[in-house]
Amino acid sequence: MATNLASYIMQFLTPDMIGRIATVLGLDRNDTRTGVAAAVPSLLAALGGVAAKPGGAQNLVDAIKQQSSVAENFGSMITTGNPSSFVDKGSSLLMSLLGSHDQSTLVGAIGRFAGLGHSGGSSLLGMLSPLVLGLIGKQIGSRLDVGSLTNLFASQKQQIAQALPPGMSNLLGGTGLLDSLSSTAGYAATAEQAGRATTAAAGQFSQYASSAGRSVGTSVQRAVASATPGWVYWAIPAIVAAGLLWYLLADHTTQVAQQPTVLPTQTQSVVVGGVDVGKQISDSLGELRTSLASITDAASANAALPKLQQATAQIDKVAGTVKQLPADQRRVADGLVASSMATINQLFDRVLAIPGVAEVVKPTIDSLRTKLADLSGPSGTVGTR
Repeated sequence: MATNLASYIMQFLTPDMIGRIATVLGLDRNDTRTGVAAAVPSLLAALGGVAAKPGGAQNLVDAIKQQSSVAENFGSMITTGNPSSFVDKGSSLLMSLLGSHDQSTLVGAIGRFAGLGHSGGSSLLGMLSPLVLGLIGKQIGSRLDVGSLTNLFASQKQQIAQALPPGMSNLLGGTGLLDSLSSTAGYAATAEQAGRATTAAAGQFSQYASSAGRSVGTSVQRAVASATPGWVYWAIPAIVAAGLLWYLLADHTTQVAQQPTVLPTQTQSVVVGGVDVGKQISDSLGELRTSLASITDAASANAALPKLQQATAQIDKVAGTVKQLPADQRRVADGLVASSMATINQLFDRVLAIPGVAEVVKPTIDSLRTKLADLSGPSGTVGTR
């Protein structure tokens, strides 16, 4: 059974396969790639909700069994068969599982997120639904039943939530389509609380360390003042050591205390059409760095590939928005990317040097290099800061 179902499905949907889907549906290739990255985890979350309802898991098992051969024949079915009929059957199948309201909601969210519109989102989701069901069945195998299906979805909540692109969860928030991931949201809230507690503890430590430093300094002064000629010479080394300790504590805690006040100024606000492009760039690059840092071998590269593909799609969207900016704001946006290029290129090089990894992620990384270099302008040339 798949350790990461979303990643497994995205590995099937290679850039070449996504290009074929775009051609068949008459959609823009980049928009289709963005739509696929949003549709797969969103659809999995919605199907997880179906499996949690009374009788829903059995309905889902029956639907999966009907799509048992789709994964093996998907390429030929969409290119040499009747694509329109395939899409219509997929849409009808999804409606029978989700209901017309939830299906329409999901289609609308995907269409808006990827810029495909309602019609494009409907076609894409209709084409992907049978494939996703078929791949779920392929992973479970001959053990497919209500128990194995519900166990699979229960084990995949975290991975599905992580695969949702930034912003997609906002579009689906309050619709009920992400209810199957509710425990993951609780986990996130707990993590956020833990982060705040850690920050508070660090602040308390900083205050304590500064206080301790002042106390040591005072003790040194008293020692010197009360020193007598008989022992002043052996006291000098102790006084010097205490002074050094005071200096280190005071200096380092001051730096730590000042650090948070500097960080927020690094992301500049560049707003167009009510969208903070600066924040989009910062978030996209941050997620890209996190994904690259998680790669340590071929297995983790396969797990990270959907995130890298999502980053590519997100950068495409950001680039389209940046083109609408006036020249002065465009330079600011370019600078935000250029300032991160040295670190990102180091991560690219590190990842590609790991045995067995280049075969998995090199095409995606090459695409990212090109897109980031274009987005950062002349100052962001690959390999330079």
